[in-house]
Amino acid sequence: MSKKVLLIMMSILCATVLGIGIYGYSLYSSLNKTTESIYEPLERGETSKLREKKPDEDDPVSILLLGIDARPGERGRTDTIMVMTINPQQNNAYLLSIPRDTRTEIVGRGVQDKINHAYAFGGIDMTIDTVENFLDIPIDYYALVNMEGFVSIIDILGGVTVEVTQNFDYEGYSFREGEMTMDGQAALAYSRMRKQDPRGDFGRNDRQRQIIMALVNEAASVKTLWKMDAIMEVIEANVRTNKSQEDINRLSKHYLDAARNIESLTLHGQGQMINGIYYFIVDEGERQRIQSILKDHMQLNE
Repeated sequence: MSKKVLLIMMSILCATVLGIGIYGYSLYSSLNKTTESIYEPLERGETSKLREKKPDEDDPVSILLLGIDARPGERGRTDTIMVMTINPQQNNAYLLSIPRDTRTEIVGRGVQDKINHAYAFGGIDMTIDTVENFLDIPIDYYALVNMEGFVSIIDILGGVTVEVTQNFDYEGYSFREGEMTMDGQAALAYSRMRKQDPRGDFGRNDRQRQIIMALVNEAASVKTLWKMDAIMEVIEANVRTNKSQEDINRLSKHYLDAARNIESLTLHGQGQMINGIYYFIVDEGERQRIQSILKDHMQLNE
């Protein structure tokens, strides 16, 4: 199984980072070691140029979730890009998938290119600048995941349970309508299938989000306490973030309930060949529609 296949599930580990934090107070020493290992601040500092100050504890925030295929000696590209906005006052979260082939301005390069190329050109800082420009919202935090640990993290938690909405067979697994508990390999297969889904990539994105929400619930359960050491080990090896220990404690205390109440957003567009290269084209009206939804959710229009 190629590493690239795992990238579509990067948000699983990112969700786990949010989910385990609520129990961090009782395991402070272990959590502190892990957060120190995965902490990588941004060149810009703590605050986006689109904010006047760092969000207070009850302000809406945004998290950029990125999955990379990082081979030795290579920076890699972000093959999965998701933005989560969390509003603790409304007690909900929005999750937007940005197709990796989306054509947009790469900030700092002055060219129109695929959005996932920003990471190859300029790392996490250029990626955040590009996503902020595309969505016109501040990105407060990021979580960058190398998907080596995907299958392991689900298996450590004892699997995830989702409501299957379509019968299909894929990669040796049979999925039937109704509630189903899946181990890591089965969850990977469930999230990968595209061609049998009449909604194509959009249907696959919805299944990915199902896995995210299921994993958040598993990671926030009491039984996770007994598996924390193994979870921390996987996170240390596979996650990088600008969330400090203080940030994670604050997010866990004030944002976790809202982060478990996720609503999916869909970015509409169409495929187009330009100079022999495939791009996903989002027209300006659609981009403004998504921007408005996210700005309202983050209370930036008030």
